[in-house]
Amino acid sequence: MSPEPTTPASTAPPGASIHNIGYRHYDGPRLGRAYARRSLFSQSLRGAYGLGRSAKSKVLPMLLFAVMCLPAAIMVAVAVFTKASSLPVGYTRYAIYLQAVIGLYLAAQAPQSVSRDLRFKTVPLYFSRPIERGDYVASKFAAMASALFILTAAPLLVLYIGALLAKMDFLDQTKGFAQGLVSVVLLSLLFAGIGLVVSALTPRRGFGVAAVIAVLTIPYGAVSAVQGIAFVQGSESAVGWLGLFSPITLIDGVQSTFLGGTSSFPNGLAPTTGAGFVYLLVTLIAIAGCYALLMRRYRKAGL
Repeated sequence: MSPEPTTPASTAPPGASIHNIGYRHYDGPRLGRAYARRSLFSQSLRGAYGLGRSAKSKVLPMLLFAVMCLPAAIMVAVAVFTKASSLPVGYTRYAIYLQAVIGLYLAAQAPQSVSRDLRFKTVPLYFSRPIERGDYVASKFAAMASALFILTAAPLLVLYIGALLAKMDFLDQTKGFAQGLVSVVLLSLLFAGIGLVVSALTPRRGFGVAAVIAVLTIPYGAVSAVQGIAFVQGSESAVGWLGLFSPITLIDGVQSTFLGGTSSFPNGLAPTTGAGFVYLLVTLIAIAGCYALLMRRYRKAGL
């Protein structure tokens, strides 16, 4: 006689029960990749200023933002009080003078934008959703560039409003303000690319901070020193070309050639028009190259 077949209930352990949790298929709208890109961009941009994070995370970016705007506010106050006919610093020169503050901001925020994703292995989680590596790179790049643009454009806006309040020439100030915006757009794109590429090389935020500072300061110091030596030895033509080897001097060369600014090179020597086109070309190639390197870095989802 064959044994009686067992049922699931007879094999269940004592006290076991089945609960109906009411699972249903999702029938709502599918937001897709565009929504994912916008969300990643907005969250990365907010994170660059500590928004949505702890109070401690807001201190440094907000402090650096205030430091960027404070000199502009002081200049405006002096210009209005003395009824000056022009600003003491041109719009295209302002970011060059405060490059150290911009470098510190980039060194602090670029690693937190990408290094934590690498350290905690969250990149594969992004790619498990309807998002591709190109979406991730574009969102992070755009967010970092936008954060830098806010940092560098805000003091220019303060200068512009102050100049109008001081009743300076409207057309001249508007032209200078527009040229300054073009300058900081290029600076934001270039610095964002450099900062993210360097930061994406290591999951350790501390190493990323040190590396970004080194990449920005060491070439600038070396180029400035060699430019000074070349000027003293009478090789003035070499001074302009040497500026191609540092990020901030690249922007300096572009703004002094095409955007009506003055140069920080020895004795105020600005690149020639031909050299200025080379500066602009190298700047654009550097921006595109940084983006390409980021795409290569995130080729594998399992980083």
